[in-house]
Amino acid sequence: MQDLSNQRRLAAALLKCGLGRVWIDPASQEELADAVTRADIRSAIKSGVIRRMPVQGTSRGRARRHTEEIHRGRHQGDGSRRGTPFARVPRKERWMRRIRAQRDLLRKLRDEKSIAPAVYRQFYRRAKGGMFRSRAHLLVNLRLAGHVPEGARR
Repeated sequence: MQDLSNQRRLAAALLKCGLGRVWIDPASQEELADAVTRADIRSAIKSGVIRRMPVQGTSRGRARRHTEEIHRGRHQGDGSRRGTPFARVPRKERWMRRIRAQRDLLRKLRDEKSIAPAVYRQFYRRAKGGMFRSRAHLLVNLRLAGHVPEGARR
């Protein structure tokens, strides 16, 4: 194996790239050892013995796979969390999710005639006041008040 470091350096200068991007044909190393001038290197470049390799980027394959896994719900444990719970899902967003679910349930019960419009309005106002933690909590309160039968499932 020939030491072609000088030829590689000259080729890098002529090709306007780094040493790592200079490709030298392994079969032509013997005659390339005699190339000492820039003119010799230029002719080797012209004949295709020396070439500039394409720029290599950083592969995004692993990043894409990781993102896909996050979408599937992986990598979300305690050790992966940065930021407070309210930074991850803001208070307002939590409230919107909760109140919309409760209002949907109340609307459905009213439309099915399971509860009277007056009861709907009363519990709508309570929900707006933040009285219920969830749909389940709202249903429990409706049952305790005797407005929805015990066996009814929602």
